[in-house]
Amino acid sequence: MSVQVGDQAPDFELRDQTGKPVRLSDYRGAKHVVVVFYPLSFTGTCEGEMCQIRDSIETFQGDEVETLAISVDAPPTHARWAHEQGFGFPLLSDFWPHGEVARTYGVFDDRLGIALRGTFIIDKAGDVAYTDRNPVPEARDQEAWKKALADLGALA
Repeated sequence: MSVQVGDQAPDFELRDQTGKPVRLSDYRGAKHVVVVFYPLSFTGTCEGEMCQIRDSIETFQGDEVETLAISVDAPPTHARWAHEQGFGFPLLSDFWPHGEVARTYGVFDDRLGIALRGTFIIDKAGDVAYTDRNPVPEARDQEAWKKALADLGALA
């Protein structure tokens, strides 16, 4: 099963790179959330995508928006990668049960044991307003994310 536009976003709680638990529903009523599933830390395409978020952080993190990046990597891996790359947004670990949140959202590849490139923009009411899915080697178009956020009134 795959999460679609109009669905209520399945709630989850995962630990970020500092070990802090982050729950999707904590943003309900307060911020739009960009949930970005990516295959693995320290890999070329994933690093390029996360660096684009970092370099456009005023779009992807602020009063109206939070970005949560999720992979199956363990929190210590996320901590090192975030430190090396200057990622100030949460990198969440879907490590155990392995890929459970990615499976819930319909973006887990059982054969490879990693998440596909899935993006879900959740509005303040907790509903899915936008989705995209790309295979592992193919980078996503973040301009489409910006347009979806603008359509929600999240960007000035």
